[in-house]
Amino acid sequence: MPCASPRVHAHFHDETHTISYVVWSEGAPEAVIIDSVLDYDHSSGRTSTHAADALLEVVHQHQLKVAWILETHAHADHLSAAPYLKRMTGAPIGIGEHIQDVQTVFKPIFAAEDVSGTGAEFDRLWKDGETFAAGDLEIEVIHTPGHTPACVSYKIGDALFVGDTLFMPDYGTARCDFPGGNARTLYASIQRLLTLPDETRVFLCHDYLPEGRAEYVWQTTIKAEREHNIHVGGDATEDEFVAMREGRDQTLSMPRLLLPSVQVNIRAGQLPPEDDKGRVFLKLPVDAL
Repeated sequence: MPCASPRVHAHFHDETHTISYVVWSEGAPEAVIIDSVLDYDHSSGRTSTHAADALLEVVHQHQLKVAWILETHAHADHLSAAPYLKRMTGAPIGIGEHIQDVQTVFKPIFAAEDVSGTGAEFDRLWKDGETFAAGDLEIEVIHTPGHTPACVSYKIGDALFVGDTLFMPDYGTARCDFPGGNARTLYASIQRLLTLPDETRVFLCHDYLPEGRAEYVWQTTIKAEREHNIHVGGDATEDEFVAMREGRDQTLSMPRLLLPSVQVNIRAGQLPPEDDKGRVFLKLPVDAL
């Protein structure tokens, strides 16, 4: 029988406010890792694997075997540690099939001739509604575009991993002003998630501290989101949401790590290829966005 309520370990990355997850069943050794982070110091260009190693420590502590390394989307605020985790565990990397759309948009922006545009950098491209197993875990893929075209949520038993689609009820929803984002599409994606059972546990990819809250949190429920989310909860209509979201997005600055993050994450977390002297360079296009 599939696991009805998996164990979830969350790791909060202070610098980027990202939460990564190790998910497993108490009755089986297989686990999945969702939305990992590669530590990256933008001022020096140095990378390290402290955050990813913290996930591996949980894997080793519980004697788990990582079956999949999953991405909810191509993140714009942190670099993925998926290739490092793949080297350490042998697990393949999966993402939603619409990563192809994101690659198509950003490949010319970064003059990234090595990027396929087909998603071939990833080991598996998931379709909406597809299910797959990791031991006792049954994982359902739900396409939830709006923040980006490639966003997916993963439903594992009573746990739902929504990436950037939703935030805590007191913070709201994801921005929609990145290339390919769309507020109406996001509203529809969220409404789809809100049809899930009230008690569904919702795990977020980020938390930021709104006024009046002193502690970071990243777990809520569908019931709490449906009733109390400040952007879509209660009786918020689609038109009201779109007007709010588009107006709010006009006031937001770009994420600090957007340019390094996106060009790495559309490559499934791989850095750009080395030059003939073995050096790796990230590109910072000027006035491109």
